[in-house]
Amino acid sequence: MTIMRNTFMLTLILTCSGLFAQFQAGHLDLGLDTIHYLVNYPEGYGEGTADWPLVLFLHGGGESGNDLELVKKNGLPMHIAAGQKFPFITLTPQNKYTRGFWDLTALGHLLDHFEANNRVDLSRIYLTGLSRGGLGAWMLAMQHPNRFAALLPVCGAVPASYDIWIPEDLPIWIHHGADDGLIHPSESINMIENLREKNMKPKPRLTVYEGIGHNAWEPAYADPKVYEWLLAQRR
Repeated sequence: MTIMRNTFMLTLILTCSGLFAQFQAGHLDLGLDTIHYLVNYPEGYGEGTADWPLVLFLHGGGESGNDLELVKKNGLPMHIAAGQKFPFITLTPQNKYTRGFWDLTALGHLLDHFEANNRVDLSRIYLTGLSRGGLGAWMLAMQHPNRFAALLPVCGAVPASYDIWIPEDLPIWIHHGADDGLIHPSESINMIENLREKNMKPKPRLTVYEGIGHNAWEPAYADPKVYEWLLAQRR
């Protein structure tokens, strides 16, 4: 009964829209570089002293640059900007390199800084990203094998030859479009086969959307079951 009630409440949160959710802009000075980000706090964060789950979202190549408004274009930030409310903190940095990959070192420093200055449940930090951000999510999970409670890559290229760097106890759910002509679904399919040969527990999951191209983020981040799955994972 408790599980059913929790599932119902989460679905209600995801489907109801009210006032437009507000992002707060911030930046972290790294000395020779600066990383800019948006953050969205859940309702109730300002009350009490409880720690909250954190979702680190990495956008795709089209949202790179120096305009933070771009990161609201797709995926989880788009749903937040449209008014959906989620029961976790969402941290959305921006990759300044329009023709370059995510700076994994900068992301690590950003997480350190954010954790130290916010009420974050360190056992419930989730990592997700789409397209170029999906690749970034894979690589960040490899560099920080004990940091994340779950990994959710969406239509990203996959460094499959380094699958040995993925922790065997990391919950993973991959999403890809069957008709993706930019990053072929075989990237995700081959990776999931490699991971399953490792006898990972829990068993990695793969969802391939028929009739979907390089926009698998649309059905993925619109699915309440994605967030139910994320929030059920703990490190």
